[in-house]
Amino acid sequence: MGKRKFMSTRVLKPGIRIDQSITAKDGRVLIQKGTILDDFQIDYLLTQGIMGIYIYEGVPDFDEQKVNISAKTQSIIEKNRKDDPAKVSLSKSVRKQVGEGISHLFQNTASSDFSNASNSIASELENTIIHNEAIAIDIRELKVSDEYTFRHSVEVATISMVIGKKLGLDNTSLHELGVAGLLHDIGKSKIPTEILNKPGKLTDEEFAVMKLHSTYGYNLLKEKKQFSAQILLGVLQHHEKLSGKGYPMGHKSPMIHLYGRIIAVADIYDALVTKRPYKEPYSQREAMEILLAMGDDLDLQILNAFKKSIILYPVDSIVKLSNGRLAKVVKNHPDYPMRPTVVEIETGRLLDLYGDYHYNNLVLES
Repeated sequence: MGKRKFMSTRVLKPGIRIDQSITAKDGRVLIQKGTILDDFQIDYLLTQGIMGIYIYEGVPDFDEQKVNISAKTQSIIEKNRKDDPAKVSLSKSVRKQVGEGISHLFQNTASSDFSNASNSIASELENTIIHNEAIAIDIRELKVSDEYTFRHSVEVATISMVIGKKLGLDNTSLHELGVAGLLHDIGKSKIPTEILNKPGKLTDEEFAVMKLHSTYGYNLLKEKKQFSAQILLGVLQHHEKLSGKGYPMGHKSPMIHLYGRIIAVADIYDALVTKRPYKEPYSQREAMEILLAMGDDLDLQILNAFKKSIILYPVDSIVKLSNGRLAKVVKNHPDYPMRPTVVEIETGRLLDLYGDYHYNNLVLES
C-alpha cells in the first residue's frame, strides 16, 4: 500500500510515480496518471509552469499503465464518454504573475500599491473564469506556489469566484469576492511565525492568537480606505458559522455576509485537501463528505453551488469500485460529483452510479 502526496516539481526525481494525469488544453493526456517520471518529463513539467503535482509513494493498488482495456470495452467507453465542462486553468505566465503577486502582498502589507496589486491579481483570475467560460474546479490544476499561505489564498479566491459565478453574481461582485478570497488570510502576516508555522497542534493559547488573524486582516484593510465594506466583511467573517459557533464575533446566519459564507466553504475545502506539517490531506471525496456534513454551519445553497462546480473524478480517470473492480470514468453528473458514470474495465458494463438504482450500493474507493 502507498499514499498520495503533493510535491513541488522542482524536487521531483526520476523514478517517482505521478498520481494525476497531465492534459493539454484540448483535453489530450500528455502524461498519464501512474507514469514513472524520467528526466525529460520532469523538464517538461517545469517548462509548462506546473509548480507541483500529486505523486504516489509506495506500491499502488493498481497501475493504470498496465490496465488492459479490450477493444469491446474501449468501444463502450468511447460511445458513452462526455467531456467534463471547462475547468479553471492558469497559463504559465498567469501562474507566475499570480504567484509572485500574492507573495508580494503578504510580504509588503504596507506597500502603496497594495490595493492595485490586489485588484490586478483578482482580475487575472476573473478573466480566466469569466472570459474562458470556466465553470468547474479541479483543485489539482490551481497550484501557483510551494508556500502554503500563498497557494491557499489563490485557491480560495478561485474556488470562491467559481461558486459566485454559479450563484449568478455579477462581474463587479465576482471581482470583489476574488479580492476578499485573496486577502482572507492577510491578517496572518501579523501572527508570530512560531505559531503560524508550528508543525504540531496548537495549544489553546496559541490557537486564541491564531484566531485573531481575521480581525487583524479586517483592520489592516480598513485602514487603507481602498476596499469596499463587502470585501472587509468577507475577510472578517470567513470563519463565522451559521450556527454561531465561529469566530471572531460568533455571528449567526443573518449577520454573515454572502462573501464570508462563500469563502468559508472554499477555505475549509482547500484546507482539508492540502497536506500540512501536522496532518495528511483528505481525499477530495472525503473533503466533500465532510463539507456536506457541516450543514448546520455552512450555507446549503453555497454548498450546492460548490458541489455542482467541483470535479472529483475527471473523465478518463481510472477508479476502483467497492466491488473490487476497476472502472474508467466516462461522464460526471454536476449535482452528484461522487457518483459518476463509469465503465468496468473487465466486463465492459456501463454503470450509472447516479441514475441507476441497481448500483446504489456501489461507491468509488479511489
